[in-house]
This record gives sequence, C-alpha cells and structure tokens, in this order.
Amino acid sequence: MNNLDINTTEFCVIDFETTGTSSNGDRAIELGMVKVKNNKITDTYQSFFDPERPIPYFITNLTGITDNDVEKAPTFKDEIDNIISFIGDAILVAHNMRFDYSFLKSEFEFAREELIENKTLCTLILARKLYPELKSKSLGSLVEHFRIRHRDVHRALGDASATAKILLKMIPKCREEHSIESINDLLTFQSPTRDSNIKVIKKSLENDVKEVSSNPGVYIFKNREEEIVYIGKAKSLKTRLRNYFMLNAAGKAKKIVRKSSRLEKIETNSELTALVLEAELVKKFNPPMNSQLKKFSQNYFIRLNNEHDYPIPKVTSKFDFDGTDYFGPYSQGEVARSIVDIIQRTFLLRECTEKEFRKNKKCYLADIERCLAPCIDSVNDDYKSELQKAYDFLAGKNQHAVDRLLAKMKECSESKKYEEAAFIRDTVNLILNQLNKSSILAEPVNKANVLIKIRSGHSIDFVLMLEGKVYIKDYPVDDNYNFDTAVYDYFSGTIKNGDSLTEKDLERMKIALSWMVKNRTNIDLHYLKEYSSETKLWEIVSTQ
Repeated sequence: MNNLDINTTEFCVIDFETTGTSSNGDRAIELGMVKVKNNKITDTYQSFFDPERPIPYFITNLTGITDNDVEKAPTFKDEIDNIISFIGDAILVAHNMRFDYSFLKSEFEFAREELIENKTLCTLILARKLYPELKSKSLGSLVEHFRIRHRDVHRALGDASATAKILLKMIPKCREEHSIESINDLLTFQSPTRDSNIKVIKKSLENDVKEVSSNPGVYIFKNREEEIVYIGKAKSLKTRLRNYFMLNAAGKAKKIVRKSSRLEKIETNSELTALVLEAELVKKFNPPMNSQLKKFSQNYFIRLNNEHDYPIPKVTSKFDFDGTDYFGPYSQGEVARSIVDIIQRTFLLRECTEKEFRKNKKCYLADIERCLAPCIDSVNDDYKSELQKAYDFLAGKNQHAVDRLLAKMKECSESKKYEEAAFIRDTVNLILNQLNKSSILAEPVNKANVLIKIRSGHSIDFVLMLEGKVYIKDYPVDDNYNFDTAVYDYFSGTIKNGDSLTEKDLERMKIALSWMVKNRTNIDLHYLKEYSSETKLWEIVSTQ
C-alpha cells in the first residue's frame, strides 16, 4: 500500500469532540470522519456518543453539544463496528493527530477492542513543513489562509471537513514542490529527520548547489551527456533544491539526483514567471523524469455566450478561447454560483434552457417581471442594456444593482408585498456579502487589457494580459512575446484584437490565472483603458 500514488490513496480524516483535553480520564462525545480519494471528498460519517458522565459547561460553551444531545446516543463501543468499517484500510488523518489518536486509542481500550493499525498522517506537522512562513499553523489559521468555508467550527464533522479540504490543498504542493508521489514518500516526509543539513550525494553537483540563491526560478538537472533529466520550478531555489539532498528526501528526488551530474538555474523575478518558464521548457524538452502532467488548481468562471442573441450567465470550471466571455476566476464554485444567483435576481435576463427557449412560450419569470421574455418578443436593445448592467456588476460595479433592488423593495413594501420585499432584502445582503469575494479581473478574462504588478519579496515583476495573450517583462529566455512592444502597440492603437491566439497563449493564461487566485494580495492591477498614455501608466505604476 505504501507505494500507492498519493492521489489514488484513500484517506480518512477524523476529528473528536471530547469532555476534556486528556485521554487518560476524558471521553469522546462526537466523532466526525471524512473520506478523501482521487482529489475529492467521497464520504462522511458523524455520530454523538454517550460519554457516561456529564459534559462540562465549558465544553458545551465551546462546542454547543449538551447532555441532551448525547443522552440517547450510542456509546463508542456500540458504534465501534461501524467506525472500523468506515475507516477500512485508509490512512488516518487529523489536524494534531497526537490528540485525536490518543482518544481513538483510549476509546478502543474502554471498549476492550484491539486498536486498528492504520498508518497516520498529521496535517499540523505537514503545515509546519509546507508553510513555514505562516505564523500560526492552527486549523483556524489554515482555513483563513486557504479561504476555506468552515461550517460548524468546534464540531467534529465541521472540523474534519475543513481538515480534509486543507489536505486537498497540501497534496498538490507536496507533489509539485517536494516531488512526493507515493504515500510512502508522504509518510516519510512528515517524520522528523535526524539531520537537517544538505547532503550532496555526488561531488559533481556540489559547486552547483552552493551557488543557489533564494530567488524564485527554474532548475534543470542534467546528466554527464548534458541531457536534461528533470526541470522544476521554485519560489525559493535554495529552499527547494535543499530538499533534494535531505536524508528523508522523496524517492523521486533521490532518483533524479542519482541520474544527474549538473545543475543549472534560471532566476526569475517572481514565482509566476518561474511557473510559465517551467511549463514551456518541459513541453519543449520533454525530460524523462517530468512524467506528471501539470494540473492547475480548479478555478471557476462565469461564462456568457455573447454569440447568442440572448446570452445567460453560467458557471463553468473550463476556460478556453472559444469566442465567449469569461469572468473570473473564482476559487470556489459556491461563490460563482452565488454571483449568478444575484444576477438572476437583479437583472431581467432569461434563465431557461435552450430547449425551453425554443418553445416560444412565456414562463412565470416574465409574469413576476424577472425576465424580459425574449422567447415571445424581440427585445434585443432592452436585453443588451440589461446584459451590460450585468457585465458592470461582474466588473465590480455594485451600486446600480443595490439601488435598483432597494427601490423595488420599497415599492413592494408600500404595496404590502412583504414576502417579495424580504426576498429582495436577502438579495441585497447577498450582494454585500460577496463584495470581498469578487473575481480577480474586472474585465472578461479573454478580453482583459491589464498590467499586473507582482510584489515578490524584494523583487518586482510585471505581466501584461492583452486580448488573450500574456507577456512577461524581462522573460529570461528568447521569446517572441515582446512585453515592451505589446505595451507600445496598445497605446499606439496597433494591437489586433484576439490576433493569432494559440495553445501557448491559453497555457500561459491558465497558469497566470491559477497563480493569481492564490496570490491576489501580492498583485496590483492596472487596467490600460484607465491611462491616457504609456508614460502615464509607468508614472503611476512606479509610485505604488
């Protein structure tokens, strides 16, 4: 089992709520479990337990669990067969495994059952290794860092679900930044090592390793014939490469080092540039050890098919240059769906499927004045006007939508349509709650003309998105994508909209958007339409 790929390995995330903090005398009152496999949550379990003693007030105050909740609940012993069956052969995971495992062990002892022997993984220990820059590695801090929705805090299933979502964030990072591919590598990685110093396995690599800086960049391992063995990227070259020479390095990392005699580095001004460069070099040279295809973090978009006479907003996790408009990206599908819900409540756009639309029959939405009913009348101009308002809303201009809804709510109240007024009030609250969850870009992604200033440690990087193309300033290898020329072309009016978009453009755009979602606090956006000249643009950008 230990050689299984970490994506196909089954994990069971557990969380206990207890009568106190010591497993020597306290008892479990609730258990939540979440199964994870193939990069998704597959099943959940939750149960209260009768601890056979009163629940202390401070525990009830913290968790909300009362004596009444557990009065008729089974004991842990009563439920133990179901618990064992649910866990199966999965790797046990918890945030602070020492605490949860101590209660699992003590409850098995109370039940006079032999303790299961599943391997264990602690996300707290992993967080200390993967995110040393975070001041706190508590569950709450990680939830905030990853912007994870955490329902039912200090409840077993709520906390287990949050931990499972954190694990799903950690697995790609383990694979991409530490070459961890098997469960054995992952379990070894979490274990403390006896020696934290670099151990150069080959003399031929020693000088190359000594010269590594802490800047972001791309590293290239080569064999004695100068053939490329492996290409990787790093936020910090020094930190990343150090992991290849640790005693507990992943099996793949050790194999790469064994095959290599040279190490080359290309420094970049930001991690984003390193990501783009890595992807393009891997595609160009196809090194034998770069067997894993790059997977981008799943983001969500709101798609509007502007080739349709009466388009409607739809949530999608796909992005392509297909002639339609995409707003986003959004890190969570739930956020994107909430925004579409707001649009449907606020603007008079149709909501029907194409099949329903072609029936040319009026629906109830037209009767309650929530749709212009283009299915029965030609309303091109009015629909375009509503669509433009929806575009403005997606671009972050919320005031018009709020003003419209407040006026309608007042009208409903005066007409004593209180249920409808309450519905509109809820929509206004939805808008206000979404203000801090807006998309990264205020223009359709496929049409954005924006200069992105990236703050990367002591360095500054500049990326330009121009009608679907991505240009990087001072790109470290020969590149036909000339950043300075592209900026000049925009302000001189010589750029051709959507000219010759390629797979390379799409790849760059996906990499840039995926990175920006995770690093939105480190970027400044300058929309080119807001500047009268290139000189004015750089004048403002340089002062920020």
